[in-house]
Amino acid sequence: MLKDKISGFVEKLRMIDGVSSCALVSRDGIIAGKFFDSQLNEPWFGALTATILASAESAANIIRMHSMDSVIIQGNEGSIMVMGAGDNFLVAAILKNRADHTKAHDQILMIAKKIGEVM
Repeated sequence: MLKDKISGFVEKLRMIDGVSSCALVSRDGIIAGKFFDSQLNEPWFGALTATILASAESAANIIRMHSMDSVIIQGNEGSIMVMGAGDNFLVAAILKNRADHTKAHDQILMIAKKIGEVM
């Protein structure tokens, strides 16, 4: 049942226009579900995305900005969006270079909120 929920969320994430790869990751960096369109070191990806979000949340707390919900790392060939999904999970999405970040963010946020509610 849990595996089916996770698979369903991953499928919804990968259907978002501009998302090339995505993962549902525990807050401690363990990948619970994924879709990757290329080979990568999955354990490192999970650990690093969890670290990125935790670091951003800590930096936001230092400056008393309590509404941190995502981090975007932009590169020449695309970007990585990491977003909290409740107390236990985060969403990591690799976006294509042409992706509309605002639209993708809003759609990922809706799914992340649902993950936070049910998991």
